[in-house]
Amino acid sequence: MPGLRNLLVGAMSVTLAAGGLALVIPGSALAAGERSGEYTKPQEYQGRPKGDDWIGSYTWRGRQVWCVRFALDEPGDALEYTPSKDGLTTKWNTPLPAETKAKISYLLLRYQDTASKSEAAALAHLLHSWTSGTKDPKLLAKTNNFTRIGYDVDFHLNGLSAEARQAVGRLQADADAHYGPWKLAVTAPKDGQLIGKPGNWTIAVTSAKGQPVSGVPVKLKAIDAELAGEASDGAVKTPAGGKPLVVAVIPKGPNPKLVATVESPNADPVLLLPNKPTAQRALTTGGQTPISAEATVPAVTQPGIVKIGKVDAASGAAIPGVTLRITGPDKEAPALKQDGSPLTGVDGKPLVVKTGDDGQVSVADLRTPQEICLIELIPAKGYEEGFDPKKPPTVCGTVAPGNTLALSLTNKANVPKKPVVPRVIPAGDEPELPVAQAATVTQVEPAGLVGFAIFTLVMATLGVMALRRRLHQR
Repeated sequence: MPGLRNLLVGAMSVTLAAGGLALVIPGSALAAGERSGEYTKPQEYQGRPKGDDWIGSYTWRGRQVWCVRFALDEPGDALEYTPSKDGLTTKWNTPLPAETKAKISYLLLRYQDTASKSEAAALAHLLHSWTSGTKDPKLLAKTNNFTRIGYDVDFHLNGLSAEARQAVGRLQADADAHYGPWKLAVTAPKDGQLIGKPGNWTIAVTSAKGQPVSGVPVKLKAIDAELAGEASDGAVKTPAGGKPLVVAVIPKGPNPKLVATVESPNADPVLLLPNKPTAQRALTTGGQTPISAEATVPAVTQPGIVKIGKVDAASGAAIPGVTLRITGPDKEAPALKQDGSPLTGVDGKPLVVKTGDDGQVSVADLRTPQEICLIELIPAKGYEEGFDPKKPPTVCGTVAPGNTLALSLTNKANVPKKPVVPRVIPAGDEPELPVAQAATVTQVEPAGLVGFAIFTLVMATLGVMALRRRLHQR
């Protein structure tokens, strides 16, 4: 019937990968009349037909189905099936525990299209054990007919092959650990992200028991961001070994979001009722329900750097020891650091820096984009004449994301005057400012050294002449 066929086509199957569950696309359907499983010695009951018991799947209209209600008639293509409104119960119409139904649903999703005969036998054995299995001597008595006889779990387990018995234990453990409904979680980077830079987001799929489920297909959608690496096409799987899935996300704006979706096994399997009361009921798939999870995190532009230089207007030589203040565009408020806090010194005012011996100083980790202004507070020695404290030299520029803004101020040296030996050497009167010092490399211009040497020679000659005159006067 069309409704059942749609259910069959929508079924998924899985294979066990190292360390976890791996989901794959269903294989081809069985040929007409073909079965998958094993025969065991017959369990006796009143009116039992001759032949061994079949523990495995059946073929219904070209598709593999699984039956419950042991000992009833097997399905055939002539039967019509309709979905049950009441859900799965035991052979005696008693309710099944919710956990048992969830395990059956999971195993049907997991092994619906298995090509392994031992797995097919193991799945059939577990289904009969849960829906018709009993240790009640009255229900196992040979005097019962096929409508009442219970499934002798130990008898049939011992009749299976070693491979099938091993598969029973494996499927049981798989169901215990991984039955649904699953939970899905998406975790964004704890410390936020930089726009344009990839960051690692984690995705975890866990079972109803809290165990990680491996090999689960995950669909991803990035908002205000793009996926990178193996997740770039938006289709990935949870890794083996119970590890969380890690994907790279590159923010394109301030609010990147990642949405993940997986198909979780339903809590109840899909039960189909035959139009023949004495036929076994059929299970085709546990069914799936999409579940989604999402996360978001603030993203900011990449920080910038301001590289400050002070040079001589005539020679282009670097000028060390210049005190400068860094502000925002109004030349009064502090600039902003990457985290949005003001760039201030220990006094709480806009940061003051001093050029090093190379005439430069750099300030990193600045918010971008923003306009930065550089204001000279105290000129270097030898450049005082061109300095106006009311209109100090100032330069501004905008630092872009991930870039370095180079700001440079030029100064003209004082005009040379006739050397005069002062009678009193005045004490320095520069204001005391909290200054951020830079690691520098000393650089001295050769011309400066020559001038300093001539000045020293002249002063020495004048001193000798004055001494001789005093001695002669005595």
